[in-house]
Amino acid sequence: MDSLQATYKDEEEDDEDDPQPQPPPTTDADSLEAPPATTSTPSDTPTEPPNDARSEPDPSDDLSEDEAASDGSKKSPKSGREEGDGSDEDPPPKKQKQLSSLTADTKEEDGTNNAAATATPATNGSAPKKSKKKSNNVWATKSTRKGKKKTNRNNNNNNSNNNNNHHHHANGEDNVLITPVPRFPDKSDDTEEMKICLSKVYKAEKVELSEDRMSAGSTKGYRMVRATRGVVVGAWYFEIRVVKLGESGHTRLGWSTEKGDLQAPVGYDGNSFGYRDIDGSKIHEALREKYGEEGYKEGDVIGFYINLPDGEQYAPKSSQLVWYKGQRYVYAQDSTQDPPKLVPGSEISFFKNGICQGVAFKDLQGGRYYPAASMFTLPNEPNCTVKFNFGPDFECFPEDFNERPIPRPMSEVPYLGFDNKVENEESNEKKSQKE
Repeated sequence: MDSLQATYKDEEEDDEDDPQPQPPPTTDADSLEAPPATTSTPSDTPTEPPNDARSEPDPSDDLSEDEAASDGSKKSPKSGREEGDGSDEDPPPKKQKQLSSLTADTKEEDGTNNAAATATPATNGSAPKKSKKKSNNVWATKSTRKGKKKTNRNNNNNNSNNNNNHHHHANGEDNVLITPVPRFPDKSDDTEEMKICLSKVYKAEKVELSEDRMSAGSTKGYRMVRATRGVVVGAWYFEIRVVKLGESGHTRLGWSTEKGDLQAPVGYDGNSFGYRDIDGSKIHEALREKYGEEGYKEGDVIGFYINLPDGEQYAPKSSQLVWYKGQRYVYAQDSTQDPPKLVPGSEISFFKNGICQGVAFKDLQGGRYYPAASMFTLPNEPNCTVKFNFGPDFECFPEDFNERPIPRPMSEVPYLGFDNKVENEESNEKKSQKE
């Protein structure tokens, strides 16, 4: 019994000697939950823990309970660590910036950017370019800045050219549009000693001429050849004998101006007027109209009559040649220039074996008209051949022209020379240097 009582007393003494049990779990939860409750509403001033909050003593520290309780108003280093550990679970208050702080930061950044902009003046006056994101697409074409710079340069050049043009206009100089010269405008195979004949220059390449240059033939489709001299005013006449047609040969004969297409038949465009052999129809601008009773055939003699009363008053001005970069050009026709004028009382008539087939065309445009012929034959057939007769001895000269003016033979057309001068100062300087 004594031993049992002694053991009970020892246990009671041990219980009395042990300090009062502290509630560390409750204090830990309270200490951990307290800071988030205070920081749920962010403020500009740092939050302080409440005075009654107690922190758990660190086993490594020698502070007693009384010292920890007396220092409750101040934050211990351990409490700071506990708050830091608790912030790992919830978002830290430092990362949650206030709206006022964000606006203040942006204002400061804007102030620094404005200061930098004023410190370095803009060269182009444009906003700074943002760096483009690089794409991994190897098939996409990349645009370089060089192209944009070139366009800017081109725009600058265009602006400078426009300014120069305005400057030239201010000085009284007019800009002139020039075009490449037409076919051999600066060449001629006619001389004063020669008589009128077929031209070697103004013909298609496939047209073959005789030695006396009075007969022509072609086997490569319709091609044209014209005479060396033309008429502007007065009544004129010439003849063509159809020497050979063959099984597939055809002809279109008539008049053509300087602008007539040599690689096409007579009457193909508005610059030529033709008489067709198949049905005797007239043709102009590629449009056929019934004209004679019937066509003409091999061995027939076709007469060609033209009358241009006072035609020189309605003739267009001759093209002016200019020298530019070592080449000759002609002035392009101005859009404000009046269209070609019609010669009143002018006409073209065709005769077959001395018999008039009627008036074919009236009110012709002013200009110089040349005798012309076009022949057609299949490649495997012999040439379709025609022979010109410019007079004065005609085979079937008409006896009656029905009150028309009596024409003169084309053999009497004078040689007018060839105006080959260039209308600018550069050519004159070169001529003077050569002399």
